[in-house]
Amino acid sequence: MEFRQLGHSGFKVPVLCLGTGTFGGRGEFFRGFGEVDVKLATRFVDICLDAGLNMFDSADVYSGGAAEEILGQAIRGRRDKVIISTKATFTIGPGPNDVGSSRYALLRAVDASLRRLGTDYIDLFQLHGFDAVTPIEETLRTLDDLVRAGKIRYIGCSNFSGWHLMKSIAISERYGWVRHVAHQAYYSLIGRDYEWELMPLALDQKIATIVWSPLGWGRLTGKVRRGQPLPETSRLRHQVTVEGGPPVPDEHLYRVVDALDEVAKETGKTIPQIAINWLLQRPTVTSVIIGARTEEQLIQNLGAVGWQLSPEHMKKLDEASAVTPPYPYWHQRGFVKRNPPPV
Repeated sequence: MEFRQLGHSGFKVPVLCLGTGTFGGRGEFFRGFGEVDVKLATRFVDICLDAGLNMFDSADVYSGGAAEEILGQAIRGRRDKVIISTKATFTIGPGPNDVGSSRYALLRAVDASLRRLGTDYIDLFQLHGFDAVTPIEETLRTLDDLVRAGKIRYIGCSNFSGWHLMKSIAISERYGWVRHVAHQAYYSLIGRDYEWELMPLALDQKIATIVWSPLGWGRLTGKVRRGQPLPETSRLRHQVTVEGGPPVPDEHLYRVVDALDEVAKETGKTIPQIAINWLLQRPTVTSVIIGARTEEQLIQNLGAVGWQLSPEHMKKLDEASAVTPPYPYWHQRGFVKRNPPPV
């Protein structure tokens, strides 16, 4: 397993990370992801550690906290062998302060996550989304306090826009507070919006990108095809789950799948393995979060590393998945001498 630097830090993480969105399966939304219990989760951890993958990502809202609880039990007795990342900001209760990134909410969220995970520190804690109601200074000062208290080791964010992230970095630097070293972002062959602003920012500010949903919300499994019914176990069969994910025009999806099919025939690799390997060759990508309902899926996803797509295969996939970016990005491409693409 290859390890890469976590942004502007001395910490290294594996290029693959196991996500726990399939753990628990509680509630209408997460039922569409999977219902992995403690026994299967423990098996997943065994398989991951044997393969050199030692990073596990969760969030307080995953199955109402059950995912963190299951992960905590699955790593019991081997906390020193794993890297834990988790997140908070989204609504976790009915109260007016059960949401957001206020000092009140974050202090409670971190303590609750520590209890559920059965640990006294979190390696990487991320804001799950941007809170425009809470002053950024309040959020960052709280995170700095949590790092100084030893409850968190590194901080990051998720689903921020470019200006959200850049303003946060600037405020941290102004006051000498801990700054974000990672951004957990959606990025896939059928969702390349990340490249327009967040990728150049990550290069400039040395922010590690941890990719969520590398298979485009379950669309790049090789089982979603033109003119065929959805697979029986797909999250795309759950309307609530579908609505919570990234939209993709059908024809764009099928065009990318056609290109993936061609590359699969030439490489002998599966469509998910190719989609993940493509991401690992993109600028700023430090780690890709993989998920699994079964041992078979997990083992297949682990096969995405240890090899590389050729430049010709990368070009074929780049061209098949390309779309016209919105303004001002399409305009900047007309001045490529001073706006070179990320490399």
